[in-house]
Amino acid sequence: MIRSESSLRIVVLSGPVSAGKSTLAKLLQDRYGANVVRTRDIIKERPPRVKNERRALQRAGERLDRADNGAWVREGVVRIIETAQAGTTPTGMFVVDSVRIPAQIEAIRQAYGPAVHHVHLYAEDSELGQRYAQRANRTRELPAYQELRKNKTERGVVELANLADLVVATDRCLPEAVLVRATALLGLYSRNRTPLVDVLVGGQYGSEGKGNIVGYIAPEYDFLVRVGGPNAGHQVYREPRPEVYHHLPSGTGRAPNAKLLIGAGAVLYPKGLLAEIAEHGVSADRFSIHPRAMIIEEADRDCEALMLASIGSTLQGVGAASARKIMGRGGKCNPPVRLAKDVSDLRPYIRDTHDILEGAFAQGRSVLLEGTQGTTLSLHHGEYPHVTSRDTTVAGCLADAGIAVTRVRRVIMVCRTYPIRVADPAIEGETSGPMASPITYEELSRRSGIDAEPLMKIETTTTTKKQRRIANFDWDQLRRSTFLNGPTDIALTFVDYLDNRNQGAYRFEQLTPETLRFIEEVERVTGVPVSLISTKFSWRNVIDRRTW
Repeated sequence: MIRSESSLRIVVLSGPVSAGKSTLAKLLQDRYGANVVRTRDIIKERPPRVKNERRALQRAGERLDRADNGAWVREGVVRIIETAQAGTTPTGMFVVDSVRIPAQIEAIRQAYGPAVHHVHLYAEDSELGQRYAQRANRTRELPAYQELRKNKTERGVVELANLADLVVATDRCLPEAVLVRATALLGLYSRNRTPLVDVLVGGQYGSEGKGNIVGYIAPEYDFLVRVGGPNAGHQVYREPRPEVYHHLPSGTGRAPNAKLLIGAGAVLYPKGLLAEIAEHGVSADRFSIHPRAMIIEEADRDCEALMLASIGSTLQGVGAASARKIMGRGGKCNPPVRLAKDVSDLRPYIRDTHDILEGAFAQGRSVLLEGTQGTTLSLHHGEYPHVTSRDTTVAGCLADAGIAVTRVRRVIMVCRTYPIRVADPAIEGETSGPMASPITYEELSRRSGIDAEPLMKIETTTTTKKQRRIANFDWDQLRRSTFLNGPTDIALTFVDYLDNRNQGAYRFEQLTPETLRFIEEVERVTGVPVSLISTKFSWRNVIDRRTW
């Protein structure tokens, strides 16, 4: 079954001549209506005029590469897409046949980011030679495959496999099988089935990198739901600076067609929420807030500043507001309880999210529920008093959102290779709670090969800008969080902290042997697969091993 929704996909093909690139492009065109962009046509459109000969086209392409380091391919692709869909948001599939140097791929990725899927095809030289001898097209070819291989750029094409999202040996499977593998990479096979809700939570103390995992998978969902409050800041990679979400779902920008929901259990700071809505250009018809979500008053923030600084609280007023929602049931709370429905500036967004979700389920729509903070910070299951003001487990997130457990399809628990907690050394006696086996940034630098200074810069909290403490991976914590959440999948983040060479890994087998052993043990302790692996904070930061 193929997904009915349409979104922009840029399929970039690379590989030696006769590897099967044009065959795959034709199959994608015939099966899915893809638009094929041929780089040879882009070359021939640019002066000076180039003969329709293999050697002439090679030389012309190399001349253009020397002039702008491959940017000419991006310019041609952008022009073709904009011309094909002038005045509308680009949708559908475009296949670039083909690229020949890394800079060309990078230029296209800079233009279209996560919409780009790089497929590299190859075969044994003997097979390529036989195919080349049988080629019949309008381009005048060289007399033999060996002549073709004398070209330096052509010889270097094989190295593009190291950058690809998918590498296929076309002499080991038929063209239809190559199409199947490319189709799976593009997410064109339906992953939707009932139950329809996937839940993502943190397995440690928060700051596990949940935002960027959500940003990666968000385009697969029709609805994005977030719980919690502004005491959690989730980051998603974007240039020139990251997107930061305190209230809105972290996939807001990455999945522009998804509806956004905040459930009744959320706690909101209207001033910050409205600023976030404006910053990300969220329309009222896209975003819905349950009328009974709790409002944070300035008095709540002042209260926490007086009472909770010693436990490393973010002091955003979430706990104080949550307490007032409980104690204010008798109508004697000061200040009086205000819910989302009572704030005039929020009224355009106020809707019964239960009704919206019920309609979504009836239509078979997919939902991603994004938890905040981490399991070990749970009010009930964490190390009291060094906890947050809500239950951060899967069960707590479902309750806050108003979603029944029977609706859950997958549970993704995000864990980082080196857990963190917060403490401000400038305040004597402040601690955010115990950590097993803490280490210094100097030691982490020695192990990972990453300089200590950028590590410390990275490990500054999103909301309070405090320096984090860091520790060795806590296997007992992993076991307990698995027990509490019952994950079906683990998302492992910060694997570059195990070894900075992992930053250059785009496929699972490119990770270092030590990292592979670490992942194997995580799977042994949890009993579930490590399905998503974050290698760095960038567009291509996630290795996807999912089967769903």
